[in-house]
This record gives sequence, C-alpha cells and structure tokens, in this order.
Amino acid sequence: MPNFKERLHNVIPGGAHTYSRGDDQFPYNAPEILEKGTGAYVFSPDGTKYLDYGMGLRSVNIGYGNIEIADACYEEIIKGNNLTRASTTELRAAELLVELIPSVEMVKFAKHGSTVTTAAVKLARAYTNRKYIAVPVEQPFFSFDDWFIGSTVMNKGTLEEVSNFTIKFHYNDIDSLNNLFKEYDGQIACVIMEAATTLSPCDLSCDKNNYCSDCPNNKTNFLHQVQNVCKKNATIFILDEMITGFRWHLQGAQTFYNIEPDLCTFGKAMANGQAVAALGGKAAIMRLGSILNEGEERVFLTSTTHGAEMSALGAFIKTVEIMKRDKIVEHYWSYGEQLMEGMNQISEKLGIRKYFYVEGFPCSPNYITKDNAGKVSLLFRTLFAQSMLDKNILMPYIAISYAHQTKELDATLKAVEYSLKIYKNALEGEINTYLKSKSIKSVFRKFN
Repeated sequence: MPNFKERLHNVIPGGAHTYSRGDDQFPYNAPEILEKGTGAYVFSPDGTKYLDYGMGLRSVNIGYGNIEIADACYEEIIKGNNLTRASTTELRAAELLVELIPSVEMVKFAKHGSTVTTAAVKLARAYTNRKYIAVPVEQPFFSFDDWFIGSTVMNKGTLEEVSNFTIKFHYNDIDSLNNLFKEYDGQIACVIMEAATTLSPCDLSCDKNNYCSDCPNNKTNFLHQVQNVCKKNATIFILDEMITGFRWHLQGAQTFYNIEPDLCTFGKAMANGQAVAALGGKAAIMRLGSILNEGEERVFLTSTTHGAEMSALGAFIKTVEIMKRDKIVEHYWSYGEQLMEGMNQISEKLGIRKYFYVEGFPCSPNYITKDNAGKVSLLFRTLFAQSMLDKNILMPYIAISYAHQTKELDATLKAVEYSLKIYKNALEGEINTYLKSKSIKSVFRKFN
C-alpha cells in the first residue's frame, strides 16, 4: 500500500486541514486516509469498510453520500454555483434560517465556524464600544483567530495584545462570571459560549430526554443565569451552536433550553457535511454590517467570496427539509439512548463501570476512559479506540447520524463488548501488554 501518511505530511502541515483529523488523534490501526463514505460507513483506498462515529467531525448528520442532498447540490452547481450578485438560492437559505431559528432576524453565511464566531465578536465590540470577551474555561474551541487561540496554550504566532482581552470564567459557575463583570465593570463586550457539550446547564435531577423549555425549573439553569447577567450589564450574549445546532433540536439548543441569545453561530450539521456556517441574530446588531444607513460609520463584518456558494446552501435547504420530514433529531435521541444504555450495561456487567462509562446527552454521547487509579486516561482511550478498530469500527468520539440504524447499533455493541473485555484485562494487568499504539494526544497542547 502507498505510504499515504508520508505523502500527506510532505504537502500538508499536520497531514490534514484540521488538527482533529491528525495522526495523533487515532490509534495505529486507524486508516491513514479515506477514499469515500456511504451512509454510516467510510472506506479506505484498499476497500476496507469501517462503521464510522466521527461522521466528518460531526458535520455529517443525515449520512455520507445522501442522494437527495447530492442532487440538490448538483442542481445548484449547474445553475452557476457562485454568481456576481446575490442569488435566489442565497435568499431562500437566509429566509429559511430566519424562519427556523426564533432568535435570528438577519443572517450572514460563511464557510467555517471561526469566520462567524470572530464576526460575532467584532459585532459585539462595535455595538457596545467595549473590548473584553468572556469565554468558559471548559469549552475548548471557538476560533483559530488571535482573540481566542492566543488565550490557549497554543498561542505561538498570536499577538498577546489581542488575546489579553479574552477573559475566562467557569461553566456552571455564575459567580465566576459575575466576578468578571465586577473586575471589568462596563468593559465586557460579549459573553460567547456553547449551550452544552458534555456538561449540562441544568441540575442532574432533570430528565435530559425532555426539552428544557418544558421543565418547571427552566428559568434557573445556567444559560438563563448568563442571559440575565448579560442583559443586566448591557453585554451581548453570543451562543455558539456549532455542535448543538441541528442536533439538540431542529431550532438549536437555544430552543431546547428556551433562551434567546443576541447573536448565535451555526455550522457543522446544518448541511450534511457541505461547507456552510452562519452568523445570525437581532437585526439591531446585525445591521451594523449594512450598507444602507447613510452617514453611519461602517463595520466590515465579514466578506467571503464563497460564503454564499449555491451548492452548499442548496444542501442546507434540502437537509432541513429531510430533517423535518424524517424526524432526524428524534432519531439522534432514540439511537443515542439505546447506545448509551447498551455500552454502560456492558461496562457494568464486566465490573468496570467506574473506569469506562458513557455520559452526556443521548443526541451527543461522550465516553469516558479512566485508568486503574480512577484518573481520566488518554492511554485507555487509545486502547478502547484501537480495540474497536479491530472490529472495523472507527469511534474517536460519538457522532450519530440518521444512517446509524438497528444493524449499526447491534454491530457497535458487539464490538464494545469485545473492546471492554480487553479494557478490563488492561486494568487488571499492564496496559502496554494490550496497547499497540502511541497514546492519542490533546489537540490543544503546547508541544508536539
């Protein structure tokens, strides 16, 4: 077989165009490169078939190679794909998002998340005439731009003068946010955060299978507390829905939790893997990027040649249609609940539940791996991923698509049982007896 790894690293820094696809994120027996995807499966160039739970870094939510979405893309491509003026497809897509998401009155499309989160921050600063940006410590990524990456350990090449204006608070700790507002009184332009990842903004007595908006304790959750603090301090509340959007609820986690951000950003699952991201929000803020208000100082909001590419926006329109028709979000919750229950039951049966378990939300589960001292362990995470690949299942994390059905669930749980027996043996003995890979590593680390 050709040495794809060497060829990739010879021409692409890091060997891939996002660090989450890098060699250091996968065990030794993961395919070095992939040829294609169909449904819930991906294929290496030699034809080996893998059941995939990465799903294009969570961006493929219906399934790889969906014909309806591919046809919608093709129809837009043969119409020209990228025209000199705004297209009717661009207008339809914008009107659809405004109609779909309650908090969105205007929208700007782009190609990736960093563009729209940075644009949101710029709008907040322009609207408030303030400089500071507050983000949660526990949420790892918002943008590759200096304002955020410069505040992480991977800050080489960024300007400290820029990142010094990014300040951190703790998720689910409203006092830590209030303390920032006291320390930087009248200086915080925005709070930008994800609604939830593995952490829930609600107390654990809540039933995660019910929409938060139906819960009598809804107004007390952390997101509502943040929303209230922002209103009190005339600060822009930005909700980043790259991961939660089109998964927690068709209208986003903001509808799931019954909150109304001032600005919000979407991407990933909104177009089944096609490159679309969106910044949306209140017209009073979004209109700062307008060209119609004569005499007003201009804000160069965002300007992307390919942001309104018709093929990707056609995919977005078709994806929303399919999600409504086939109750896609409901499938995520149902499949995820069965998967979580099955994986945890196997772990319980083997007597290792405190060392391996699945937590989080059924629509986006997360597996936790611990060593025999009870500490979260990337070595044991590598061992589990390596063992799953023995059964041709690629599970760097768990992203569910509509293409994951009963057959896939059964195959997954059989592989989990095989893998956790190895895991148990490694807990009781020496992990290096079973681990054939270097440990996977955190993306956000200072040194290679």
